[in-house]
Amino acid sequence: MARNNHRLPPGPRGWPVFGVALQLRRDPVGLLTRIARQYGDIAYIPLILQSRILINHPDLIEDVIVRQPQKFGKGPGIKGAAKRLLGEGLLTSEGELWRRQRRLAQPAFHRQRINEYAKTMVEQAEAHIRNWRAGDVREMADEMMALTLVIAVKTLFGTELTDEANRVGDAVTLLMRYQIQRLRNPFKFSEKWPTPAKRRADPAYAYLDSLIYGIIDERRRRRAAGQDCGGDVLSLLMDALDDDGSQMSSKQLRDEVMTLFIAGHETTAVTLGWAWHLLANNPNVENRLAAELRTVLAGRTPAPDNLQKLPYLDAIIREVLRLYPAAYIIQRTSNEPIELGGYHFPTNTTILMSQWVMHRDPRYFDQPEVFRPERWLDGLADRLPAHAYFPFGGGPRRCIGQLFAMMEAALVMATLAQRFRFTESPGQEVVPDPLITLRARGGIPMTLVSRP
Repeated sequence: MARNNHRLPPGPRGWPVFGVALQLRRDPVGLLTRIARQYGDIAYIPLILQSRILINHPDLIEDVIVRQPQKFGKGPGIKGAAKRLLGEGLLTSEGELWRRQRRLAQPAFHRQRINEYAKTMVEQAEAHIRNWRAGDVREMADEMMALTLVIAVKTLFGTELTDEANRVGDAVTLLMRYQIQRLRNPFKFSEKWPTPAKRRADPAYAYLDSLIYGIIDERRRRRAAGQDCGGDVLSLLMDALDDDGSQMSSKQLRDEVMTLFIAGHETTAVTLGWAWHLLANNPNVENRLAAELRTVLAGRTPAPDNLQKLPYLDAIIREVLRLYPAAYIIQRTSNEPIELGGYHFPTNTTILMSQWVMHRDPRYFDQPEVFRPERWLDGLADRLPAHAYFPFGGGPRRCIGQLFAMMEAALVMATLAQRFRFTESPGQEVVPDPLITLRARGGIPMTLVSRP
């Protein structure tokens, strides 16, 4: 990396040649937090092949993702890790292709249309817990992954996938672990190299591709037969016309469906898993939530109109996203020379911005390590700098599914929390596992306790 008057931002020295690559591989969120607290708003992270710049101030983050987004691309890291699975979908595409795809997909995520998905979300949540009984031990991370998968497929694509949910979850987990290990490995091998990990990954890729193409082919058959397929996202994507009258190609449709399929359930499932964990360890919060649900819903199924009357539920979800953001890091790589924080960097400089780090910064959050939903009830969101809290990213690439995810999390929590509370075994340790998303290592096993 070129130096600015022989200067780089401060940062750890690390090992000769390796820098801090091995520490980053072992504990990425811990290392980034330590670097931010020790070296300040902008820090240099030495790695083997290409070092990184970590920025830890809302103004600097806004410079990159809001004020100067045209100077940055997604870069080879996370984009490379997701490219084979997601292709050129909304998460990985760039430039004019991304703008076109975003324009075509946007109508599917307007608030009015998202509200139409609410009934399905609640129905699927109720069906999922129909056979749950007090005393059952459930692995809640897996349960939430299966539930949100069924919801995503039903609402977004208008089809059923209940029997496949566990197999899909296993395949996605395997591929996330495979790609993040490749990304963090100091020794890079071609993905064509037939390693044991690749031999396990290839069938998972093939399975998910077959599943997605099957959903698309089934929809085409139904439409060709004149069947009413409703107004789900898949229909909107197939009918969407760009300004020039063109539609998505089969490959583009596959990439967008795969992206929505994976992103449409993964991040919400992760958030819900962490929510149950935090509620189990904070009984005062859990009791206050139960009281709010009793007062507002009185045992009725929740609907979008109820959510504005459930401010504490909303505060809980915001606080979960603060402490355990499913998307815990953003990466951008400059496509031209840039100035940032008083330093000049050349083309191909990779910038890291971590929600995990910023959301736990004591400059912006009192008692940042404490789960305290009350902090959101007095207008904190309006007082915070724009990118001190950004669980869904920011700028033009802010997550298109933010409203969908927030409503789904609220409706699922309101449905389940009226029936059960969840407890963990004494001394049970639940620690983050930062893959592509911030999962829990070893899952979150919990015991069901019925509501009186």
